[in-house]
Amino acid sequence: MSVEGVYDCVTKSPMGDQKSVLTVNVDGDSWSGSNTGAMGSLDITDGKVVGDKLIWTMDMTVPMPMKLECEATVDGDTLEGEVSAGAFGKMAMTGVRQA
Repeated sequence: MSVEGVYDCVTKSPMGDQKSVLTVNVDGDSWSGSNTGAMGSLDITDGKVVGDKLIWTMDMTVPMPMKLECEATVDGDTLEGEVSAGAFGKMAMTGVRQA
C-alpha cells in the first residue's frame, strides 16, 4: 500500500494537542504536500520516502520561526512518528488516513 494520502493528525506539543491535516503526494522516493492546522498551513520541504517511512522538514513561522524535522512510519491507514522542534525537543505525532 502506498504511503500517499491525506491524514488527520495530532501532534503532542507544549501548547497542547495540535490537530492538522497532512497531505502526502508521492513522486518516486520523494514527496511533497502540506500540513494544515489552526495556525495555518506549512509546506513540506525535503520530503523523502524510505519504504513505509516518511521523512520531511517544515519551516514554521508562528508562533516563532523554527525548522521542524519530522519522520513518521505508515502502517496501513495509520501513521506514527515525531516532530523535532529544536529547543522544545521531540513531540509525538499520530495520524489516520482519511477515507
